[in-house]
This record gives sequence, C-alpha cells and structure tokens, in this order.
Amino acid sequence: ESVKMARAACSSVVTALSLLPCKSHHLLRNQFSFSGKSNKFVGVLTLEKRCFSSTVSMSLKAGIVGLPNVGKSTLFNAVVENGKAQAANFPFCTIEPNVGIVAVPDSRLQVLSKLSNSQKVVPASIEFVDIAGLVKGASQGEGLGNKFLSHIREVDSILQVVRCFEDNDIVHVNGKVDPTSDIDVINLELIFCDLDQIGKRLDRLNKGKPKDSHQGGSRKICSAKNSGSLLDGKPARSVALNDIEKDSVKHLCLLTMKPMIYVANVAETDLADPDKNTFLEQVKALSSDLQSGHVVVSAQVESELTELPLEERTEYLNSLGVSESGLGNLIRATYSLLGLQTYFTSGEKETRAWTIHAGMTAPQAAGVIHSDFEKGFIRAETVAYEDFVSAGSLAAARDKGLLRSEGKEYIVKEGDVMLFRFNV
Repeated sequence: ESVKMARAACSSVVTALSLLPCKSHHLLRNQFSFSGKSNKFVGVLTLEKRCFSSTVSMSLKAGIVGLPNVGKSTLFNAVVENGKAQAANFPFCTIEPNVGIVAVPDSRLQVLSKLSNSQKVVPASIEFVDIAGLVKGASQGEGLGNKFLSHIREVDSILQVVRCFEDNDIVHVNGKVDPTSDIDVINLELIFCDLDQIGKRLDRLNKGKPKDSHQGGSRKICSAKNSGSLLDGKPARSVALNDIEKDSVKHLCLLTMKPMIYVANVAETDLADPDKNTFLEQVKALSSDLQSGHVVVSAQVESELTELPLEERTEYLNSLGVSESGLGNLIRATYSLLGLQTYFTSGEKETRAWTIHAGMTAPQAAGVIHSDFEKGFIRAETVAYEDFVSAGSLAAARDKGLLRSEGKEYIVKEGDVMLFRFNV
C-alpha cells in the first residue's frame, strides 16, 4: 500500500512540476541510464547553453541517507578520515549530521607533481554528510521527524545506502532485508516532504496579492494536484523540463529533484561477483526506473581498509577480487551524476586538481580559482594530461608544439593541464 501511495504522490509532484512557469533560463540537462551489459551506471550530459554563473562554487556536498542499520554510518566512518559518527546497532545513534571532507582519489596528481617537482599536492575534495536515519512516517514526526529535512536540502546529491546483505546479528528495522521496500519508504518520505513544500507555497500565494511571478503556475500546480492525474510514479528529477521550467523549480527546493545514487551495501563475499546477490537486482531495476545511479560497496570492507597501512590496502582489495575501494566508486558516480570533471594546474609551487562543470569555458574554469582570473582572462596555455606526461614537462610540451594557447571560447576538457594568463 505504501508503494502505491509513493507512486501516486510522486506522480502529483511530477504533474505539478511540468506546469511551472519561469522567467529565466538554465544550462544543463542530465540523462541517466543503466547499462545491463556492463552493469554500470551511465551518465550523459547534454549541454543546452554554455552559460555558467561567474560565481561558481565547486564545494561539493553529498548527503548519506538510509534506514537504520543498513550500514550508513559504518560507510561514513570508513570513507571519511577521522569520522566522528557513532556507528552502533541502534536506530538513532546519528542524531546530528556528521560532516567530513574527503580527498578525491586521482593518480594523475602524483604523476604531474613528480614531473613538475611540486612542493605540494592539493587534490579536489568532496564533503560527505552523515544524515540521521529515516523511518517510515518521518515526514509526520516519527523517529527523528523532520530533523533530516534541512540537512538534505543543503546537499548537491543524495547517496541512499540500501542493505543488500543478511546478518542475524544486525536487526533490520522492518524485520527483513527488502531493498525495494526500503527504497520506497525513504522515497515516500521525500515525496511527502515535497508535497508539503508545494502546499505551503500555495497557501502563501493564496493569502497574498497576485503579483508574484510564480502565482499563475502555482495555481496550475494546485489544479494538477486536485485533478488526481497520475503519471507513471517517477520522481521529479525524471521529468523532462525545459530551461524555463527548471529555473522555476529551484525556489521550491524539491528533494526528489536532487540527483540520487543508490549505494548497494553487500557482504564482503559478494564484492567480487555482485551479480550473484539477488538483492542487488532489485536495486539495479529501481535505480534505472527512478532515473538514478547505483554503485556496489561493502561498508564492512571499507571499514577494514581503514585499519590497514596504505601499502597493504591494494593487496587486500586484490585478495577480494576487486581493484578499487568503494570510496573511488562513490566519487566517480557522484561526478558522473552531477556532470563534473577535473582539470589541473601544475608547477614548482603546487600541483592541484580543480573540479568544474563539464562544458565550462576557459574563463569560467579560471574563475573557480579566483574571480579575478575570469574577469581579466587573456588566454589559457593548455596541454592534455597525456601529452604533458609524454613530453615530461610544460616547457618540453611547448617545444614540441603540444602546448596550445586557448581563448575565451575554449571548452575545457577532462584532464587538461592549464596555465592562465590574466590582467586586472
């Protein structure tokens, strides 16, 4: 019954969103699909307009959510150095959100640093927020109630940890392991919160004067909600909105509009061959249907890795039949979901990774370093990472004709090594 309610409620949000008006435009449209053949989440970024804000903040924040006892805080503690979350077999041990900054793993940094004889290396970073466990009825005050809402609204993407392992010593809050039910419970709470947000917005508009630019569209929302029209039960992010409609949605801060990655937490024995895990099939199917990504991790393995010296971690992963930690998988999926990429600056002082939106021009990428770089942009001396490495240095790349002088219209590519020239 709760699943039907979730789908009906979500359809109302979808219908409402499709009727919203707006007065300006946006830039990106992300489309996501699951490739059954490669068992990988695929993110495709379609650029509609290359017009990014000049005040771009690339401080990434991902919120980790999940029902109690699914391994959420264990995963947080493992991926965040010096994590303070008190993981325990108790539903509400994470009462306040725990925050940790994690360096984005990138082997290219060390290569560039060595070639440039850099004094220090500065990786890109991502902020993980461990958000208190949700339960059925949280939007109506059950468990910790609406405490989680404000914390979720602040994040760029949501990582929903889903339990895909059996363990009699760890009690499931609903009595049995059922990924489909768990996902529906959390999504239902997010949907109800969105409907409540829309309702409050309508109340304010109905009490005010009809001069608000969003009022006409909001009345259409009301009509759509009351009409009982149901689409196919998909979250708000699955609706194909145009630029104007996307902009109008922003002021509502809808939770189901946020990019979602389902983190399938499997047992250590399933990590090398996750396809044999029957629970994972449910997560794959739902992530595809809900326009989301999915990754497979073992929170227990991640926890064990933190107790090993760095030089022994790779050997331990290899013994399990995997080549990369769950942290790397999580970050790569997050970058893909948000349409992000990396460029580098490298010199004697430092080698540094910078995170930008795919499709940014050279001046916009420079603005991520400092706004003056964008305002006074002259040109960007650019070389591809592979060409930099093959040449051995920036000077050698210049001598071999591999270093290019790019202007204001240049679209920065993944892995570009750049030196900006500017004047203010």
